[in-house]
Amino acid sequence: MGIKFGREYKDIVTDFVRGIEMVNGFYELLEMSADDWQELEPEEQEECLRTLADDIFYGLGNSPVMHVGAGSVRHDPSNHVLKVHDGEKLVSVIYLV
Repeated sequence: MGIKFGREYKDIVTDFVRGIEMVNGFYELLEMSADDWQELEPEEQEECLRTLADDIFYGLGNSPVMHVGAGSVRHDPSNHVLKVHDGEKLVSVIYLV
């Protein structure tokens, strides 16, 4: 099915990465602990976050909600956005068009 988008994909991913890193425990989806995450170099963290954003983006094409750490990411197709939640708190909105 997939997610429809009109913005440059790289721009969506950049915004998405910034949203995902605001979710408490996001690194758990990478099967890492907080200590494991902190041991990575900043470049490695960025690469992991971009891969995670790609995986979640494509996963949302099959399921409108994915759990990430203590939060979730929701695809809202009627408004053409992705909504990132930390717990119940909305922390980021990523525009797809």
